[in-house]
Amino acid sequence: MYHMNQTLINMFFLSGFPNLQNFKSLIFTLFLLIYLLTICENILIIVLVSTSHHLRSPMYFFLQYLSMCDLVETTTIVPILLQTIINGGITMSFPGCITQLYFFSVVEAFQCLLLSVMSYDRYLAICNPLRYTSIMNQRHCIKLVNLTLIFCSITDILTVSGVANLQFSVENTIDHFFCDLAPLLDLSCSDTSMLRIHVLLLSIPEVFFPVIIIILSYVCIIHSILKITSSSGRQKAFSTCSSHLSVVSMFYGTLIGIYLVPPTKQSLTTNKFLSLSYTVVIPLVNPVIYTLRNKDIKEAIRNILQRRKIKRTNKTTKVQAIPVQKFFMINNKSNP
Repeated sequence: MYHMNQTLINMFFLSGFPNLQNFKSLIFTLFLLIYLLTICENILIIVLVSTSHHLRSPMYFFLQYLSMCDLVETTTIVPILLQTIINGGITMSFPGCITQLYFFSVVEAFQCLLLSVMSYDRYLAICNPLRYTSIMNQRHCIKLVNLTLIFCSITDILTVSGVANLQFSVENTIDHFFCDLAPLLDLSCSDTSMLRIHVLLLSIPEVFFPVIIIILSYVCIIHSILKITSSSGRQKAFSTCSSHLSVVSMFYGTLIGIYLVPPTKQSLTTNKFLSLSYTVVIPLVNPVIYTLRNKDIKEAIRNILQRRKIKRTNKTTKVQAIPVQKFFMINNKSNP
């Protein structure tokens, strides 16, 4: 019996949401629409920043990468989620599970650090405007993003390789809709104490340091805003960082709810619904938050629509002009 329990496996079964199978058609349709809308929204942000000349500031440069994060995250998680909903679960290979875990971990860590970089950018823009353009130039922004991505890729490949070396017994059901780190560690029959310590130590530069940077940045920003005498100037300064603050609050709020609340005080269903919020809902909501209060992005959308309208008008004019030209050519031939 002991020998049978220690049989190694290379397949996992993701159970998804077994309690909601009676509504699977409705839930599948809802998440499919959310997925398609999320893809369209984030691609729109990337295209707008790439093509619009007045969206060349560091704030929009980082926003473009945030949209890329949301695209990768939803593409990594939602297709598997849709299969678990419609099939009542899905069997996933061990390499596939590890690959999903790696991409998800890199994106989450990169997003944590990127949000702290964006808060530092807002701090410089409001608290040190004279030196802002010299400090946050394009070369510096690209370097920040590249170093952050390299750091996350290296550190998370160490974590995922540790998970890949774990052994798993016959019990291979993961009560989740994707391969998250915590369920895999709980499922393993190996000693995971050292790996859990490694993950905890890794969370210091990837999660806690960014949180400290964000808090300090906004303390300085609020202090500077309160010094502004005019109410219009104060409102303008606050509106430049309110969208980012909303995104930070949602992102870290759900992460704290999932990873810092003890498992004994949180049911698996609650954990899965919280995971849905930052893997499905937040990527959908992020572009909306940045678009609703942003005049530059609204203007960029308006400019694109106007360009398309002008192109259509020009095409229509050319099509209408052809018969008139032919008429005059025929007329000239008949009257030499």
